[in-house]
Amino acid sequence: MTATNQPLEGRVAFITGAARGQGRAHAVRLASEGADIIAIDVCAPISETITYPMATSEELAETVRAVEATGRKVLAREVDIRDLAALQQVVADGVEQFGRLDIVVANAGVLSWGRIWEMSEDQWDTVIDVNLNGTWRTIRAAVPAMIAAGNGGSIIIVSSSAGLKATPGNAHYAASKHGLTALANSLAIEAGEFGIRVNSIHPYSIETPMVEKDAMMAIFAKYPSYLHSFSPMPYQPLDEESKGLQGFMEPEEVADVVAWLAGDGSKSLSGSQIAVDRGAMKH
Repeated sequence: MTATNQPLEGRVAFITGAARGQGRAHAVRLASEGADIIAIDVCAPISETITYPMATSEELAETVRAVEATGRKVLAREVDIRDLAALQQVVADGVEQFGRLDIVVANAGVLSWGRIWEMSEDQWDTVIDVNLNGTWRTIRAAVPAMIAAGNGGSIIIVSSSAGLKATPGNAHYAASKHGLTALANSLAIEAGEFGIRVNSIHPYSIETPMVEKDAMMAIFAKYPSYLHSFSPMPYQPLDEESKGLQGFMEPEEVADVVAWLAGDGSKSLSGSQIAVDRGAMKH
């Protein structure tokens, strides 16, 4: 391939939650555009309050194989983003191996369901500690390495449509994702002098294990008034053969946006919130 169709040639991307779903899609897409990848995932249960299966070591290994199939290099490690020392170590090892760090995709997150006043402390704390505190730890580990590398860069914080509007039945998740919006905006100001851009993306209804459709349907069945706060995904033509799709989006659709934000085509954007939802939240 030429440099023309590898716009991220020579750059290095650090991606959390990379074993499957959105994280894997981001890793493969950025690698296909020329970036070497530092990929982490916890690959283990983290709390009894998270009832869907977490990613596995084999799934992270599959991400490695998919990245390597693009011709790029990858450093993969099982790391909990709540562990700052482990994050700092994998960033240091990645910089030692690849020579720099240019892109961060802070993607890892968890979700559960329940009413605010009925949640256990563990249910609340787990979501906040992974989604918000873990993302801060990711930034804390990565930004000093990006500044030291001196190449500027792009940080993409994966928030959610729940980071822009209220969502009943998962207030802890919404609180964490609203927190990520503020984190992205503040970091955009603080890191801007080093040429580092920071934006948050806000996906809606992505086809991944985290969605846990049965649990979501159960909360809507129990509290049907909540359903009105969740817009249906609108039809949107995708190609000449397709009349459009309705339902959950595929992770690769989000990866298209992440790849754009990672590259120079979005160099004028920082501190922006980008809805990745086919316009659903406008309904």
